[in-house]
Amino acid sequence: MKIALVGNPNTGKSSIFNMLTGLRQHVGNFPGVTVDVKTGDMRLGDNSASLVDLPGTYSIYPRSTDERVVYESLTVTKAEDQPDAVMVVLDTSNLQRNLLLAGQVYDLGLPTLFVLNMNDVAKRRGISVNEEGLRQHFPEAEIVSSNARAGMGKAAILEALQNLPERKTDRVEPCEMNDLPGQEEETVRRYKEIKKMLPSIESVVSKHDFTSKWDRILTHPVFGYAIFATILLIIFQFIFAFANYPMDLIDGAFSSFSSWTASAIPSGVFTDLLTEGVIPGIGGVVIFIPQIALLFFFIAILEETGYLARVVFIMDRLMRPLGLNGKSVVPMMSSVACAIPGVMAARTISDRKERLITILIAPLMSCSARIPVYTLLISLVIPQTKVWGVINAQGLVLFGLYFLGTVMALVVALILKMLIKTDEMGFLLLELPEYKSPRWGNVGLVVLEKVRVFVWDAGRIILAISIVLWALASYGPSERIQLAENQAIMTADGLGMNTAEKEQLVASAKLENSYIGIMGKGIEPAIAPLGYDWKIGISLITSFAAREVFVGSMATIYAVEDDGEKQTPLMEKMRQEKRSDGGPVYSLATGVSLMVFYAFAMMCMATLAVVKRETKGWKWPMVQLGYMSALAYFGALITYQILA
Repeated sequence: MKIALVGNPNTGKSSIFNMLTGLRQHVGNFPGVTVDVKTGDMRLGDNSASLVDLPGTYSIYPRSTDERVVYESLTVTKAEDQPDAVMVVLDTSNLQRNLLLAGQVYDLGLPTLFVLNMNDVAKRRGISVNEEGLRQHFPEAEIVSSNARAGMGKAAILEALQNLPERKTDRVEPCEMNDLPGQEEETVRRYKEIKKMLPSIESVVSKHDFTSKWDRILTHPVFGYAIFATILLIIFQFIFAFANYPMDLIDGAFSSFSSWTASAIPSGVFTDLLTEGVIPGIGGVVIFIPQIALLFFFIAILEETGYLARVVFIMDRLMRPLGLNGKSVVPMMSSVACAIPGVMAARTISDRKERLITILIAPLMSCSARIPVYTLLISLVIPQTKVWGVINAQGLVLFGLYFLGTVMALVVALILKMLIKTDEMGFLLLELPEYKSPRWGNVGLVVLEKVRVFVWDAGRIILAISIVLWALASYGPSERIQLAENQAIMTADGLGMNTAEKEQLVASAKLENSYIGIMGKGIEPAIAPLGYDWKIGISLITSFAAREVFVGSMATIYAVEDDGEKQTPLMEKMRQEKRSDGGPVYSLATGVSLMVFYAFAMMCMATLAVVKRETKGWKWPMVQLGYMSALAYFGALITYQILA
């Protein structure tokens, strides 16, 4: 059985979906449209059912690509493609708005269940609903009440779905998608009918003004921005304050495991692959789970409470002069997780110019793929000190990198506004939901999903590239490798080095003359002004597959160079790395330069592919790649020259 889940935004639809499906969820593209749709499995008595969570919409008639998915899902003509039933989630505290979509869906003739959700909000606002009165207007629909955020109503919903009758009423055909006058006429008619039926459905005793009071503070023209910046700063302080300990434990554990493996298994190519490629590659993924989990824990709380909608609202004032609108915040905030869903989220912006600008600047927002790079470099070159005795310096730098990306995105947006011409006029239509306490089950599901995506999707790329990189770092032109090895042995003997020092020098010489070493040396003249050596150059090359590969690449390079049973943690190896003049490779200037480079660089082939798909051509992805690469290079160059 396939059940479509529909409803207005902010009706608690996601809470209903999570309550019914739990962890049995997956995300996929709607057929024919690049829109993510969540699907989950649940039990209906002795049978199984598939619940399809369609995008939130105020009407069955689409105004965006996301909303078109709802229209096409419910109006499809082939019987095998139609849902077996439709579950419409209604916000009990705002029935007048919700009944438009509910009535449109009901008239399609499909078996329909109305779920009156958010009863707690309605009760606080002094609103009560007469279910019998609602049944009189929709006699062939099942109606149940729920408070999904509190986990209430699951049994009633499942029972109602099993008892849904087959609809006998003739189907009311909706207007064609391009019939705007007909859609407007129908909408006006339906709202007149809704106003007539409301007195028999709901009664309002009083209205709670809690939300309005807080909105006067959180959406204030001045204090709103200051509060938002403070919240972000606190989040980054927490991330560095609490994630460092488990990250150090994970780093040490993988180093110890690699050393144990090297001593427990007979030496050979397979052992080298495990200890220098696979284990460091996996460690380069797992070590950043604490930070990613903490980041999305806080983002999920902000979304659950309703605060993120306020961020969209206040940012509209700032973005309008830059050629954007408040809706651009949603793709930009989504890009903090990953630029791919951020770019796709721009479909909700109706104005073509604002949508294109949003797509082009979304990857400048610091995504989760940059967190491993930022964390590694900050831990290397920024001391664990307190600013003014309170603020963690490392957390402040992390906040600064996110702030830098955001500011640059807005600057680029202003430039693009002047370059891209259009006669369209954009607008922002937004509902501010009631403030609610976070539902911790939903928060947990968000964190688990984001960690799973990072470990599985990013992890596969990092591990694969780590193995390829190990092979390129372990082998090279045989004559060149042999010559480098002989010279290193002669140098070691001439300097009277002990066995361990001699092995280290030989391993470094072989790495420098391996295939990957030759590649790194080849680009070293171009990156030397940025403060980078050939090893960093190798990681820059591999990072074009995905930014987070930088860490796995460094782990593999230094693991190959170790060439011994004793494996030193990556952070310690990088701290010990010296230039030819004896100075540290990872100085403050080099570290900050690398942070700036990764803050601006377009190092994600998957994002470029999505931008190509969204803009229907390679023109804008190439523009994006070009301007972001120039920003990264010259930004890093200026940073290094100032700090060196």
